[in-house]
Amino acid sequence: MAPPPILSLALPSETGRVLSIQSHTVQGYVGNKSAVFPLQLLGYDVDPINSVQFSNHTGYPTFKGQVLNGDQLWDLVEGLEANGLLYYTHLLTGYIGSVSFLNTVLKVVNKLRSVNPGLTYVCDPVMGDEGKLYVPQELVSVYKEKVVPVASMLTPNQFEAELLTGSSIVSEEDGREACNMLHAAGTSKVVITSIAMNGELLLIGSHKKEKDDPPMQFRISLPKIPAYFTGTGDLMTALLLGWSNKYPDNLDKAAELSVSSLQALLVRTIDDYTKAGHDCQSSSLEIRLIQSQDDIRNPEIKFHAEKYP
Repeated sequence: MAPPPILSLALPSETGRVLSIQSHTVQGYVGNKSAVFPLQLLGYDVDPINSVQFSNHTGYPTFKGQVLNGDQLWDLVEGLEANGLLYYTHLLTGYIGSVSFLNTVLKVVNKLRSVNPGLTYVCDPVMGDEGKLYVPQELVSVYKEKVVPVASMLTPNQFEAELLTGSSIVSEEDGREACNMLHAAGTSKVVITSIAMNGELLLIGSHKKEKDDPPMQFRISLPKIPAYFTGTGDLMTALLLGWSNKYPDNLDKAAELSVSSLQALLVRTIDDYTKAGHDCQSSSLEIRLIQSQDDIRNPEIKFHAEKYP
């Protein structure tokens, strides 16, 4: 007797379906724990693949857990493909710890685009911060040579943008030029999420809509909050994916909404820890994600983009 035909039971998503390949912690909000819930609040179907499963983030004195390898990632993708479940509008990636896993992610990009050529790939190229590299050096060249050309949007911090372009960023003009270099390498949207400059933080965004057109570039000035948080970069990239899909031609608007959500969440996190009698500068703080869902769904725009002429 012949087996019944395979039918895809996944209904199409009217808002968008995101495959998110990131880390997972049992406790706390980093990686997929920081990205999946906000995207769902914004109306997206999100399918997480956990590149690691740890008890907690690695900033604690100890952690336990498992790491997914490239072969195991590909097994999951083949399982989805075998059941006709590989149609995604977006791919989101964050921290990746090995060259082999990153090369498998590139295979996943190609596979997903063979199913949906219009796939948007949003990549947070997590490599380090404040001059410190915390991935193997070999990953930098893979990001530069293979990932940047296929990514639809990149969300590096200042140090990561320097690694990707090979040039230092010490001025706003340097930041804008770094965006131009990443456009030239193949990425149409770039958001350098934090540049430390003259005692403040700047976000610089750039959208090159057509190959021969000059990019639309903007800046958003951000306050420096005297505390250290985990998961904020993962959250910011997820918010940028969510809002830029809703405003595809207005990256500045998407960035305003994303920044305003994030800043409201950080203020709430500081307030809650302070009320609990915690010294907010003594250790990294777990973000108050669930408590900030109204600020994620309907942010009040308090941080405005200034377009460069």
